Amino acid sequence: MAGNTSTPGQSVAYRLLSILAAFDRDHRSLTLTEIATRADLALPTASRLVREIEAWGGLVRQASGRFVIGRRVWDLGLLAPIQTGLRETAAPFLQDLYVATRATVHLAVRDDVEVLYLDRLSGRASVPVVSRVGGRLPLYSTGVGKVLLAYASDDVQRRVLGDLKPFTPHTVVAPGTLARQLRQIRQQEFATTVEEMTLGACSVAVPVRTGDAVAAAIGVVVPSLGRNRASLVAAMQVAAAGISRSLQLP
Repeated sequence: MAGNTSTPGQSVAYRLLSILAAFDRDHRSLTLTEIATRADLALPTASRLVREIEAWGGLVRQASGRFVIGRRVWDLGLLAPIQTGLRETAAPFLQDLYVATRATVHLAVRDDVEVLYLDRLSGRASVPVVSRVGGRLPLYSTGVGKVLLAYASDDVQRRVLGDLKPFTPHTVVAPGTLARQLRQIRQQEFATTVEEMTLGACSVAVPVRTGDAVAAAIGVVVPSLGRNRASLVAAMQVAAAGISRSLQLP
C-alpha cells in the first residue's frame, strides 16, 4: 500500500484496523511514517491513531522509536476458539506432564514456517529457554517445531529446507540431514534436539492429533537427554493422547 491521504468515507474503525494490518510477517516493526504509508493514511491521522492504539496497549514504541504489536492484541488472539479451546483442553495434561518431569513444558502450533507457543510451564532446572507464550521460533531448530514441520505440507518443508541458518554450532543446517530427520520423526512419532536453539538446552516433543491431522505439538526442555529420553517420550505421548481424546469429545 502507498499514499499519504486518507480515503474519504473511511470510518475510524477502518483506519484503526488498517494500522494494525500494516504489520505482517515481513514487517514486524515499523516507523510512524511506514505505518502511515502502509495503512494509506495521512501522517497526522496515523500519528493520532497510533497514539490511541499505543495507550490501549495494542502497539508498543521501542527505544529506537519503531513500533511493534503489543501484548493486548495477543491477548485478544487467544480468545479465538481454536487457540482458546486447545489451551484450555491441554492445560490439565500439561500440568500433569510438568509434575511428572519437572521440566519446562510447551504447547505449540505451526504458524506458516514458524512455531507459535500457546502455553509454557517453566521447569525447575536451570536450563536456558528462549520461548515465551505468544512468541515464535523457527520450526527446524526446536523440538515442537520439528514435529510440526515433519507433518507439514511439502511446500512448507521446501521453504524451510531452503532457508536454514545456524543458531548454535549444533543447529542442523544441512537440508539433506534435516529431511532425513523429518522422515524419522514421522516414523517414530517424536522429535529431539540437542542444543540446536540455545546451548545447554535439549528438547523432546510429540504430536497432538485430531483425527488424522496433527493439530499441535507438546514438548519438554531439559539440560540433557541421556537415559531419560524414553521415559520423557512415554510421558508426553500419554499427555498428547489425553489432549487428543478431549479435543474430539462432543
